[in-house]
Amino acid sequence: MGTVIITGAGSGLGKALAKQYASAGYKIYLTGRGEEKLRLTQLEINEQGGDAETILCDITEHASVIEMLKQVNEVDVLINNAGLGIFGPLSDYREEDINVMLDTNVKGTILLTQEAQQKLEASGGRVLNIISTAGLKGKTNETVYCATKFAVRGFTESLHKEWEDTSIDATAVYMGGMNTPFWDNSDHISNPENLKTPEEVAKTIFEQDDRRPEIRI
Repeated sequence: MGTVIITGAGSGLGKALAKQYASAGYKIYLTGRGEEKLRLTQLEINEQGGDAETILCDITEHASVIEMLKQVNEVDVLINNAGLGIFGPLSDYREEDINVMLDTNVKGTILLTQEAQQKLEASGGRVLNIISTAGLKGKTNETVYCATKFAVRGFTESLHKEWEDTSIDATAVYMGGMNTPFWDNSDHISNPENLKTPEEVAKTIFEQDDRRPEIRI
């Protein structure tokens, strides 16, 4: 089927996507900064007959991205899933809060896509950028988070233009909140258990992953 790189693959939607694509026969490269969670995901996939490897990578560091890609011979699908959110009124944000969201959500997505492009061209591959509905409309207490997601939306829509006469494609994925560890240290969502599960969202993404410009869930 091919190979898939998934960032932030140790938990939540990244883990669910890894298991979904692995069950369809893809070779999975699990990337992120938390080795223990990545190894557990790898173990689950391999015990179920899949094929997964773990490569530690900090997507905010250019050298780390380059080193990770050296360990991957080919890339058929790149899923830029890693992201984080810090929520609250604009007046409460510290500069470090702003920097960490911009570095992870925007810079990391751009760096990895840029460095993976040559491998994607060789395979005629595709990129899925996990954006969320925060890239479609502004939300209270999400000023900086929405700003980062609007940036990734602009990046993806620009890739549609830049790559339109090439063998590679980019898909923007817009979904609502999910019941994942994303909310563990936040009271921004009062009842995350009422949200869709990452497994439900991953299944829909996989079913609609046909090189279309966007997926809305």
